[in-house]
Amino acid sequence: MPFPGSSIVRETVVMILAGGQGERLYPLTKVRSKPAVPFGGKYRIIDFTLSNCLNSGLRRIYVLTQYKSDSLNQHLFEAWSIFNPELGEFIYSIPPQRKMNNDWYLGTANAIYQNKNLFSNDKKAKWVLILGGDHIYKMDYLRLLQYHVDKKADLSISCIEVPQSDAHRFGIVGVDSNSKVQSFVEKPINPPQIPDRPGYSFVNMGIYVFNADVLRNIIAEMESKNINANDFGKDVIPYMVENNYSVNAYKFEDENKKEHPYWKDIGTLDSYFETSMDLIKIEPDFNLYDMNWPIRTYQYQLPPAKTLSHEGERVGRSLNSLECDGSIISGGLVEKSIVGGSVKINSFAYIKDSIIMFNCNIGRHARIRRTIMDKNVVVPEGYEIGFDLESDRKKFTVTDSGIVVIEKNAVLS
Repeated sequence: MPFPGSSIVRETVVMILAGGQGERLYPLTKVRSKPAVPFGGKYRIIDFTLSNCLNSGLRRIYVLTQYKSDSLNQHLFEAWSIFNPELGEFIYSIPPQRKMNNDWYLGTANAIYQNKNLFSNDKKAKWVLILGGDHIYKMDYLRLLQYHVDKKADLSISCIEVPQSDAHRFGIVGVDSNSKVQSFVEKPINPPQIPDRPGYSFVNMGIYVFNADVLRNIIAEMESKNINANDFGKDVIPYMVENNYSVNAYKFEDENKKEHPYWKDIGTLDSYFETSMDLIKIEPDFNLYDMNWPIRTYQYQLPPAKTLSHEGERVGRSLNSLECDGSIISGGLVEKSIVGGSVKINSFAYIKDSIIMFNCNIGRHARIRRTIMDKNVVVPEGYEIGFDLESDRKKFTVTDSGIVVIEKNAVLS
């Protein structure tokens, strides 16, 4: 008999790995960790994982932090203090405490193992759901948990189908016809295909369900044999497969019900830009406007966005763009861009194909193109960004595809 969903929810602990440095997202990660990077105008990247938890009914959550966690901790407190401890609900930020061998977190598995006290028997934790805090997707985790229970598995791995030709860039899960995991390899030259889907491979999404007792014991077992057990993908999962633990693959189901399920690991500035720009398409791959699957974040108490037109050519316009509360487009033109909250765009300014984050001020006659601008940036009158990349490279970060990135709090001159 399958367990009822409510029983699974009550006995599942969620652990979100949110300590990533996000070096390839620098300078957006100069003062914050990757999960705390703003996304979509008003959200943080971690909001999407946490919203999945909320929409799945999971309310026992630990967020494991490490690098530059001030911004993330503040956001968790302001946006996510919605759980009731009297009902067994919680969200706690857990920093590294050097509980074992005086080490910081040495990898994904080590971070979990150092906090094994959080899913001990007295915590009423039968299952542990392990998630990354830096992916964009919609998923009902309860479906995965029910699958895990029905399969009587020790470990279940959520996987997404990708064309075999693209699969060499990822960690690949090889399975048999019953979805039992036969291999787990990182970035293979010849990725194994899915038995009933020729031409496709299963990519590891970094979403795992462990039986709590198995998770506690497996790493201790590996350490007793002097086998490295710092990382799930490189160490723990291959060991479990080789030693005949019950490891199963779960095919990811997108709550948007798309033909091609949506899951993005925003690993670089270029992928961050591309994923953000998708949000302003007529039919974006990721739907922010799904009232059946709300995305939660901190809501600043700001007035509505507005445009202001003046005489002559000073017409405040926004075309095919997202604008957040408190933004004012005063006689300027915005095209195909994302404008964060409390942004001021002054007369005759022109912004195209750009991301302007919270509380930026764009001066009169400024021109900005293909730019990611972090919070609190002041752009003086007549300033140009994105039109002369050689000049921009002397002052800012410029990606391989020509995206200009301006760090937080910059005052340009």
